[in-house]
Amino acid sequence: MLQPAEIERLLVVMAHPDDVDFGSAGTMGCLTDQGVEITYCLVTDGDAGGSDRSISRPEMAALRRKEQTEAAAAVGVHRLVFLGYPDGRVEPTLELRRDISRVIREVRPKVVVSQSPERNLDRIFASHPDHLAAGEAAMSAVYPDSRNPFAFPELLEGGLEPWTVEELWLSGHPKPTDVIDVTDQFDRKMDALLCHRSQHPDPDGLPGRIRQWMTITAEFGGLPEGRLAEGFRVVRTV
Repeated sequence: MLQPAEIERLLVVMAHPDDVDFGSAGTMGCLTDQGVEITYCLVTDGDAGGSDRSISRPEMAALRRKEQTEAAAAVGVHRLVFLGYPDGRVEPTLELRRDISRVIREVRPKVVVSQSPERNLDRIFASHPDHLAAGEAAMSAVYPDSRNPFAFPELLEGGLEPWTVEELWLSGHPKPTDVIDVTDQFDRKMDALLCHRSQHPDPDGLPGRIRQWMTITAEFGGLPEGRLAEGFRVVRTV
């Protein structure tokens, strides 16, 4: 796993607003504190989220964009790209691969963080179909699309030169290879998560659940008792 000093720019590709905050907000806080420039790319606006039927779906989409923008700022991220695909209907199409490749070529990151394309039967909430599809499309965009000058020639014609991402960090993978100690970032992670007000029916119970999950991850990674961690399957792509 590349260290923060080796990463100038990092791109996060997630299916929905709040996905990055559940899986990686602590890591994002650690990295921005060390000068890494981070961009979020959200495949959908989360318009199918929440349980309030009185809110129209366009209103929900606008609300969730606002919530994600606030959550990103809580961990030092200020550049967000929303691709606008329909929530609940994401597929790893060529069009989505092209759109993610476009963002990769614009941002030129050394690392891409995305969701696992493999279903995790021990944590089914990490394996929402949109997550799997976004993860598959992001992986295909990292290799081979964004580095191949002959993939999506319209990108090259538009002045976007190929770019090679060095590492892909998969969040929610059933077999993580690396954990990051984010104990000191827990409060910021919770600040980010609680920005997603439209999605939390029990906000008071959320910190306890998150702490429990992060404790299990830290124990898996061999960290000392009392530490909290986020885990990733790290894939070298060069």
